[in-house]
Amino acid sequence: MKIEKTVNIFNRRARFEYEIIEEVEAGMVLTGTEIKSLRSSKASITEAFCQFIDGELYIINMMIDEYKLGTFYNHKTKRERKLLLHKKELQKLEKKLKDAGNTIIPLKLYINDRGKAKVLIALGRGKKLFDKRESIKDRESKRNLDRILKKS
Repeated sequence: MKIEKTVNIFNRRARFEYEIIEEVEAGMVLTGTEIKSLRSSKASITEAFCQFIDGELYIINMMIDEYKLGTFYNHKTKRERKLLLHKKELQKLEKKLKDAGNTIIPLKLYINDRGKAKVLIALGRGKKLFDKRESIKDRESKRNLDRILKKS
């Protein structure tokens, strides 16, 4: 079992499904087997979202696989994990979340240079179908332009 130094787990669908308004870096409360499993890149945030519970922000539906060498101390794979933010940041996010159509989604899960597990969360508004078509059109035109420049 190889443990990587740099762990980057992305939510690639988030930027397609949501219009990103604001990004914030947050810490997480994890158990020992969760951080060991996370360092082996055994996590997924594609279906995850954030929700306020009693004035505190939790990430829900984030999956961290069980640690193979963990015994009965192993964790549940999809449990609610508390996010660590300053009080003013929490109040600001909660105020903006009350607007219609806004939600908090995780964009990236990583371990910083100090060895702490961090999650990059974003306040986003769901895109309509025509917005998604616009994103697809922009992406394809950029891809075609890159192909032309590469051939030249």
